[in-house]
Amino acid sequence: MMMSYNIYSRAFSCKFSLKPKKMRNKTWPRPRPLLFILIVLFVLHSNLHTVHGDVGTSAQYSPPYLPTACYDSDSSQFPSSNLFAAAGDGIWDNGASCGRQYQVRCISAAQPGTCIPDKTILIKIVDYAGSLVSSPSATGTTMVLSQTGFGAIADSTASSINIEFQQV
Repeated sequence: MMMSYNIYSRAFSCKFSLKPKKMRNKTWPRPRPLLFILIVLFVLHSNLHTVHGDVGTSAQYSPPYLPTACYDSDSSQFPSSNLFAAAGDGIWDNGASCGRQYQVRCISAAQPGTCIPDKTILIKIVDYAGSLVSSPSATGTTMVLSQTGFGAIADSTASSINIEFQQV
């Protein structure tokens, strides 16, 4: 439908069309929604990394491990696997973290190749990082792992690593 009208006067005439012109001998391809959805899902899957927990840092400490802020001199507090840690200020929670268990994995370090790929450990919090008997390899970390725990997920010569951790 072609619609035209004069603006202002007969001397000045403009025609406006409200109907788009047809394309000559060209047809638009039919949309393929399934293909589009698959492409979008592939792009999202390949570009997003799933994080299941919190991200922080970890150091390591060596014996003596007793006494601890959580259980004093009770040696039965340590798991038989020796996978335990001292909580840093971020997760200490005024001692409420004592006995909590976390899944921990190394995600990166200053030196490439430090992390053991796809290795996750289960640790138990038995101490407070601010009151350790032995000095940690780095200060101000989220948690300080036992030598055994640190060595299970990273090269034990590293002073600190970046970790992903989740309470279980």
